[in-house]
Amino acid sequence: EPHRHMRDLREPLCSRMLGSNTSKPLHRGNGTRSSGCGSVSVGFPITMMVTGMVGNSLALILVYISYRKKENKRKRSFLLCIGSLALTDLFGQLLTSPIVISVYRADLRWERVDPSGYLCPFFGVCMTTFGLCALFMASAMATERATAITNPHWYSNHMKTSVTKQTLALIWGLGLLFALLPVAGVGKYTRQWPGTWCFISVGDSQVSGNMFFSVTFALLGIFSLLVTVSCNVVTIRSLIIRCKSKSGTSQSSKQWERLTTETIIQLLGIMCVLLICWSPLLGLMLRMIYTQISSHECSSAAGHSSSTSDREVQFDCNFFLTAIRLASLNQILDPWVYLLFREILLRKVCFQQVDDGGTSAVWLMFPEPPCGPDYVRFISFWFPT
Repeated sequence: EPHRHMRDLREPLCSRMLGSNTSKPLHRGNGTRSSGCGSVSVGFPITMMVTGMVGNSLALILVYISYRKKENKRKRSFLLCIGSLALTDLFGQLLTSPIVISVYRADLRWERVDPSGYLCPFFGVCMTTFGLCALFMASAMATERATAITNPHWYSNHMKTSVTKQTLALIWGLGLLFALLPVAGVGKYTRQWPGTWCFISVGDSQVSGNMFFSVTFALLGIFSLLVTVSCNVVTIRSLIIRCKSKSGTSQSSKQWERLTTETIIQLLGIMCVLLICWSPLLGLMLRMIYTQISSHECSSAAGHSSSTSDREVQFDCNFFLTAIRLASLNQILDPWVYLLFREILLRKVCFQQVDDGGTSAVWLMFPEPPCGPDYVRFISFWFPT
């Protein structure tokens, strides 16, 4: 009997999630909505918030400890970048996930959590700011890596910690200013299917500047992905060419070949995570803008899903929810692909027996390798032990 009550309660909740976003209330369909609501679960935001907090907190602790030990200013620049990315991802989760969980606890009624109507714009600003900032921080680090390996002398002479701080401050400032455009009347943040989160209103041409705002966000994200991928490809190519030209058969040569392989795998992992997490959202945004699908169509299709067009709209809306979850997953994976997995790999001490009166020498990572000092400068800067 309790199970039947919960099943009966679930259907009207699903149909009224976005009721306030439409001009007329939604009605329950003929049972077809149950499948569409199957993807709605409070377990997603809770799990993602906890795992994200753990990973980013570990990264911040590791960065703080390492920052105090590093005397090399270039290594401090690297730690500033990683720490800023972890802090951005952490704040993005702390400011948005509790709101989503609260809406679930309020029986999926946003009005109970946000009677004033100010929480939705705040949520949208957070999503836009922290999303863009994370993307452009990844691009900045990829650009710096490519510069360090392709032109190490110029990089060593011109790149300072102050430049890193200014770049990070510029990214945060521009990201926040762009996200505040709807507050100034350019674009709009609206509740998105299934009514538990707010984001840029796509496909609503009646709102002033909405087309410009939503298209610009998508294009900025795509541009950032292209920059990151291009720079990482340049870095990988340079690493392979440099180590191939100076390869040898000694133990240190094999050690550095292994380290280069690990570095390339990490860079490939960074690219895969970014593309998998962000490409669906950015591509779907452009599609929904082109087809003029908005949250109004999502809620209407939820209540009347009998026609083929309504089912297609509902598919896009459900996929939009999946895409935003993938983008949020990037906040969880960032500290691992950039720092934590690499730290685990590099927690190795290589012992090599040398003939020096019977004593043993302990070789930590980054001795003088056959790949040359420029290679050491790059690797020890971007992937310090």
